[in-house]
Amino acid sequence: MTATTPADETPAPPKRARAAAVWTLVGVAALIILIDQLTKHFALEELTGRGPVRILGGLVYLSLIRNSGAAFSMGSDYTWVFPLVSLAVLSWITWMALKLRSLPWAIALGLVAGGALGNVTDRLFRAPGPFLGHVIDMISLFAPYGEKFAVFNIADSALTCGVVLAIILEFSGRQRDGSRIPFRKQVKAKAGDDTGSGDK
Repeated sequence: MTATTPADETPAPPKRARAAAVWTLVGVAALIILIDQLTKHFALEELTGRGPVRILGGLVYLSLIRNSGAAFSMGSDYTWVFPLVSLAVLSWITWMALKLRSLPWAIALGLVAGGALGNVTDRLFRAPGPFLGHVIDMISLFAPYGEKFAVFNIADSALTCGVVLAIILEFSGRQRDGSRIPFRKQVKAKAGDDTGSGDK
């Protein structure tokens, strides 16, 4: 008997899709790192020794902050841990890239990788020393020094956007190998689980 493919299953994309996805991941990550480091250089050059710069009617302030903590200034007493966490995340993304075929997932992972690398670069190469370097933050929303929302940078933004996009892709049934689980199949699987859990 000849095997058939169910109509609601997405055929596997060609092998070249992996190369396209991996290069997209690398390109997005590189772009984020470039923008992040350029904006940090700008902040150090233009904001050192001066007060916050108010733009967009006070919606955004540019305020130079040297952050010893994680994203959004969390965990400032454990600076040395964050480069190790970032390296672990990057190792996971590298492993994920082995099966990567999806361009949306490539963008999501590229945003996460770029954000992680942007901040880990500061940890490794900025004062006060390797693994203890302070991250340069400069974007404050609604108030000059993070009174309303923690001061952040481009890397933090990319990391957050990448995680949110990954969650959306996961819940929409898009797989990292380029296939897609139809929504109706997800609903049936969920209904089957609920029914099974109610059986005695």
